[in-house]
Amino acid sequence: MALFLSTFTNKIDKKGRVSVPAPFRTTLSSQEFQGIAVFRSYKASTLESCGLDRMQRLSESVDTLDLFSDEQDDLSSTIFADTHQLPFDSEGRIMLPQDLMEHAGITTQACFVGRGATFQIWSPEGFSSHQDEARARLKAQKATLKLSKKGDE
Repeated sequence: MALFLSTFTNKIDKKGRVSVPAPFRTTLSSQEFQGIAVFRSYKASTLESCGLDRMQRLSESVDTLDLFSDEQDDLSSTIFADTHQLPFDSEGRIMLPQDLMEHAGITTQACFVGRGATFQIWSPEGFSSHQDEARARLKAQKATLKLSKKGDE
């Protein structure tokens, strides 16, 4: 299983290219498509990112919904129709499309945020605010997490 950890902020060059963090590229290296799948989050001003293997699992999950239901149609339109396959260049960079950058408020830097099986791409300021709010919510809720038993997914 892919595991994306940590947070990296990288500059976007004049041509709109940004380097995907080396640990993320390593995590994705076993897949056939050497690149990432990226789509606009429908919950926040960020980009949802993963490998095509994870996109396949998302597709299988959407396929469990009733065919032609509003939920199935909305998720398919929001996720799959909006996904860009962004290949790595020889230096491990991707070219972020302008519409994705605008959605996330990304201009000169992109913040790659590990989320376990997936990662997100934020503007550095957007992620800082989001992380502060998330920590405050967890603290207010006195949230805890039960560790799954070994071998559980």
